[in-house]
Amino acid sequence: MTNEKEGEYCTVCGGIKPDAIKIRAILVDGRETGINQLDEIVAGVRKLDLKSDDALREELLRRARVFNYIPTKKTDAYADALLEEYRGG
Repeated sequence: MTNEKEGEYCTVCGGIKPDAIKIRAILVDGRETGINQLDEIVAGVRKLDLKSDDALREELLRRARVFNYIPTKKTDAYADALLEEYRGG
């Protein structure tokens, strides 16, 4: 069962299907942190061809929040890490 607005969920337990989880670790504030769908997030932002760092950070965060919890106090650290990853690490 697929709900295109919400994503794919297990029809038995209602959770996220294991094969839908694609976590890769990056350093956020000096700590290794798993980001789900990171490759897809970066690829999607690349297609937008945004030029300013502020626009890139905002869009990377917006997309990352769809799949990941990002603590408010760590927003800047996540934005920095995501931008670094976007630029090629």
